[in-house]
Amino acid sequence: MNKTIYVSNNNTPLLSGGVGGRLRVGILGAAGYTGGELIRVLLNHPEAEIVFANSESNAGNLVSDVHEGLIGDTDLKFTDEMPFDKVDVVFFCFGHGKSEQFLKEHTIPENVKIIDLAQDFRIKGDHDYVYGLPEINKEDIAQAQHVANPGCFATCIQVALLPAANLNLLKEDVAVNAITGSTGAGQKPGATTHFSWRNNNLSIYKPFQHQHIAEIRQSIKQVQGYLDADIDFIPYRGDFARGIFCSAVIKTPALVEDVIEGYKDFYADAAFTHYSDKPIDLKQVVNTNKALVHVEKYGNKLLVTSAIDNLLKGAVGQAVQNMNIMFGIDETTGLRLKASAF
Repeated sequence: MNKTIYVSNNNTPLLSGGVGGRLRVGILGAAGYTGGELIRVLLNHPEAEIVFANSESNAGNLVSDVHEGLIGDTDLKFTDEMPFDKVDVVFFCFGHGKSEQFLKEHTIPENVKIIDLAQDFRIKGDHDYVYGLPEINKEDIAQAQHVANPGCFATCIQVALLPAANLNLLKEDVAVNAITGSTGAGQKPGATTHFSWRNNNLSIYKPFQHQHIAEIRQSIKQVQGYLDADIDFIPYRGDFARGIFCSAVIKTPALVEDVIEGYKDFYADAAFTHYSDKPIDLKQVVNTNKALVHVEKYGNKLLVTSAIDNLLKGAVGQAVQNMNIMFGIDETTGLRLKASAF
């Protein structure tokens, strides 16, 4: 079998033994929304091949029978096997809380990299997982063996607030409202996700206590050095399938021209996060790995808006971006996607 050596950003040689030397990928929890979206992206990734897509409940079934948007794109079947010795990287697409338990019950070779899309390892603790937000942790991701992919709301809110944190502006409580599409609730139908309830409807959930607040605060402290203020986050369920739109209000006497310059400087080298001089729309990011940010000033209140696709930049796209960084591949590889704006 042919082998190609990829060189990571810290000049560590990384071997891949897939077809044509491509990265060999395994996916756990492949039957859900994130699993299906990950398969879609990786099928079009020129440097990767999917070795296995694990789903015990769907073992033997065609992937395209579950993820019907992939009909004609692949003849890959789900498997209940987990041949970790045949892959370079494995993605965990489990529900929250299942990744840590899985690792207690299974052994993954030390040379196999892990990218976990659940929340189990996002908060620093007794583990070696690097928080996978490339806008602030790219160098650490490049050297990581294990990466904890950020949450969807957390990603959208962080790209809105981190440049302000870098300018030392988050000194008072920050009011944040963000609305997400129904795919953020997962593929399994529930009382708040089925069409007849979600259609023509709007509601809030977990106000002031959403689980993503902890990782948001962690990143702000990393950038600003401290955070004494509250992040008052109100999440909304939206009447659409995918995407997150966030608005944040920051009280500050800073001049808007200085703030805008600070935002542009903060994202000058970011591959997918861009400052927009014009007000942004959700449709500009849906079906892409982009994050867009815009700033306006009203008196002493700074209004920051941001938008992402919850399944891509908020999950799978960012995970593949992290994979690229970990293996020394251009981080945009396989992720140049056009927005479904019309």
